[in-house]
Amino acid sequence: MMTMKLRGDIFMSLSLLFLHLLLLLHLNPTRVSAKTLSNEEPEHASFPPRGWNSYDSFSWIVSEEEFLQNAQIISERLHAYGYEYVVVDFLWFRRKVKGAYTDSKGFDVIDKWGRMVPDPDRWPSSAGGKGFAEVANKLHSMGLKFGIHVMRGISTQAVNANTPILDTTTGGAYEESGRKWSAKDIGVKERACAWMSHGFMSVDTKLGAGRAFLRSLYEQYAEWGVDFVKHDCVFGADLDINEISVVSEVLKQLDRSILYSLSPGTSVTPAMAKDVSGLANMYRITADDWDSWGDVASHFDVTRDFSTANMIGAKGLLGKSWPDLDMLPLGWLTDPGSNDGPHRTSNLNADEQRTQMTLWSMAKSPLMFGGDLRKLDETTYNLLTNPILLEINSFSSNNMEACAYIYSFFPYITSTNGFKSKNDVLDEQSGRCLTDVRTSDTHFLSLTSCTTSKAIGWSVEALDQDLEQICWKEHLGSKHQELFCLYKKEPLLSSDEKMSYKHQFQGNLQLFATDRMDFCLGASPTLKLTSKEFERGAFLPCRRDTNQMWVLNSNGTLANSYSGLCATVNSVEAEVSSGGTRSWVATGRRGEIYVAFFNLNPVKTVISAMISDLARVVPGKKFNGTSCNCKEVWSGKDFGVIKQSISMTVEVHGCALFVLNCY
Repeated sequence: MMTMKLRGDIFMSLSLLFLHLLLLLHLNPTRVSAKTLSNEEPEHASFPPRGWNSYDSFSWIVSEEEFLQNAQIISERLHAYGYEYVVVDFLWFRRKVKGAYTDSKGFDVIDKWGRMVPDPDRWPSSAGGKGFAEVANKLHSMGLKFGIHVMRGISTQAVNANTPILDTTTGGAYEESGRKWSAKDIGVKERACAWMSHGFMSVDTKLGAGRAFLRSLYEQYAEWGVDFVKHDCVFGADLDINEISVVSEVLKQLDRSILYSLSPGTSVTPAMAKDVSGLANMYRITADDWDSWGDVASHFDVTRDFSTANMIGAKGLLGKSWPDLDMLPLGWLTDPGSNDGPHRTSNLNADEQRTQMTLWSMAKSPLMFGGDLRKLDETTYNLLTNPILLEINSFSSNNMEACAYIYSFFPYITSTNGFKSKNDVLDEQSGRCLTDVRTSDTHFLSLTSCTTSKAIGWSVEALDQDLEQICWKEHLGSKHQELFCLYKKEPLLSSDEKMSYKHQFQGNLQLFATDRMDFCLGASPTLKLTSKEFERGAFLPCRRDTNQMWVLNSNGTLANSYSGLCATVNSVEAEVSSGGTRSWVATGRRGEIYVAFFNLNPVKTVISAMISDLARVVPGKKFNGTSCNCKEVWSGKDFGVIKQSISMTVEVHGCALFVLNCY
């Protein structure tokens, strides 16, 4: 009898546990984590991370009090919806005093090992060498995770002070080859961050001392209780694959689990991202996103390219990795590059905000809110916590831009005045949907991975015995098109500079648009620009800077000495309008289908799609003779049973999101 009772108790306990898990799934599907159904250590970033970042509302000046106030609101109102990472963005180590700004120098707080520590005036709990430990503990007590923003390499301030390098294995100064190493030994001044040149530079990761310095940084972050690191000025046009690789390896060896995020996203291509996606958990694929329609619209092309390349949820550092569309600039904000805190509402109207949140969710981007939560309005709150968007963001699959794959999915697009547009066509060679596009013959200089065939095509053209050009001869689209050429010369260095920089600049060239040779081509923008502002290939006054140094390789590639990326030329018909329509589809975990229409036009547009065409983008489903129950999320309209098509008038810069259950 005792045995039977014991078995009954065990059965009852297991049944209750099973029912409890089912209840959790039913009540809050967005809170499911890899820990829920396993006692094993969960993989990193099983789902796109969610949280809050201080940048959009506070720029760099956020204080401990302001940060914790926002964290408390996240804990109370957003944590239940999966928002768990609370991240302090850049320059938490900079003193907020007169003369301090984004690229100022001499205002940073560093320890005796040249490592950045929080400004004690803004972060009083850091006094006495405690760093962020108390802040992290407070967030952990709220059930949240703590994140920080860090820059590439080492600070200029540490190099100027020539601080010793910490060897964390001994607790003393790093020694190798019979001597102690210091900051000046590892800092690479020629590889200063392009948009914060006074602040930070790369470290030489070929040196044991350089690797030791990076290890000392991330071990300190782990000691503070950091759960998330946003590593800036190492990706995109600022690519530093060596530093990313070293940091990724250090993070693997830590006892503490830390999510690894890369930034910024200027010039990023899928080919470039494939070199780093396995080393990180999320990586930016656009320039800074701010609250303008131009910024939002600029995300459609790059998002399409990354979904087509199957990069969404690919293998990452100890788990998965996610292309990151940047923070959500909604609610109460500051201005880009400002020294001020939040003081204005988002410039995006309600339709544009829904478009942004819908695209971010359909593309499974990390969702990092940027507004000041102390002024969180109900409209923004409802958008951030929309259960269908969060379900799509976490659990959907086969996410893609629909018209990138099929010709007839959206062939009929009419404006509100009844005019039927014939501009919506598909480029069958590239698989790209072209909508309301006017074209012109032009060239676009951009960056790509040097391993791709698209980077091959440069050669030297001699104009006379003293003047040569480097010209792009491949993939011009027409034999009659004029070559794209740049004037070249070796960098002008003084005799002393030739001795100091002979190794770094040997074989390097500077490139010019004209034979005046006073403005040099740089690979990375020297300012942090927003997505709509970013232009590749900026010509700036020439200087001794690896950002302006190029190497023409024997295989026809033109490599930049700052990032290691190669220049390529895109020509022929270039888009000069960001209008048109876009569409995305995704499959839900319960078999439902999500279809999103996006209207990028300056007028209301009726968008229609045939149900039968869904078969071309939804694997394993047949839609001939299929009926579907259809509801639209934003209007709340129930279309009932539909058999042939879905159609809706979409507002200017707005979107429609349909949930289809087909049978």
